[in-house]
Amino acid sequence: MIIAAKICGITTPEALEAAISGGAAYIGLVFFAKSPRHLEVKQAEGLADLARGRVKIVALTVNASDETLAEIINEVQPDALQLHGTETPERVAEIKKMFGGTVIKAIPVATSEDAGQAGRYADVADLILFDAKTGSDADLPGGNGQTFDWAALDGVSGRLPFVLSGGLTPGNVAAAIARTHPIVVDVSSGVESAPGMKDPERIRDFLHAVKTAKQS
Repeated sequence: MIIAAKICGITTPEALEAAISGGAAYIGLVFFAKSPRHLEVKQAEGLADLARGRVKIVALTVNASDETLAEIINEVQPDALQLHGTETPERVAEIKKMFGGTVIKAIPVATSEDAGQAGRYADVADLILFDAKTGSDADLPGGNGQTFDWAALDGVSGRLPFVLSGGLTPGNVAAAIARTHPIVVDVSSGVESAPGMKDPERIRDFLHAVKTAKQS
């Protein structure tokens, strides 16, 4: 099975082109003011215009209001929404109805019990993304470069198609794929030279590692 890759937190045309030329299936645009990867809608619109038709565009939000979501949907026209906050299944269903497109729900994971929460969203989200669980005092719900024990996904691996995120790098993504069997791998800080600054060479290295990874 071919594993798709998502480069999240794109902020420049250079990073975008590195992702596309390297074979990424998705790019992520972040709409969360606390993030070093945050984009204003107009900035994102320009990047989306460069990406459209060449790669799938994912808009990442965190507990966004209907007004904010509507602006992103109307102006950026993403292919998918990634909900990376504490959105309930009911809220995800509301957003899915509003958007009408693909909705990805992020689940923070530290234990197998955390991973089991994916079942609550099975009927309302199109795809589940597993990310490393952060502390209650963390500013960001993701993009922190933290991994989690991949054994926590043993109960869902092979039963549920999912995106794997959380501390992935060019150096560990092959092992992550072999251990967890995701359909998509998602990287942000692991291809940066500094917070929010994507390194085109690291993007290419990550995508090459994904392409050449072997699944056990």
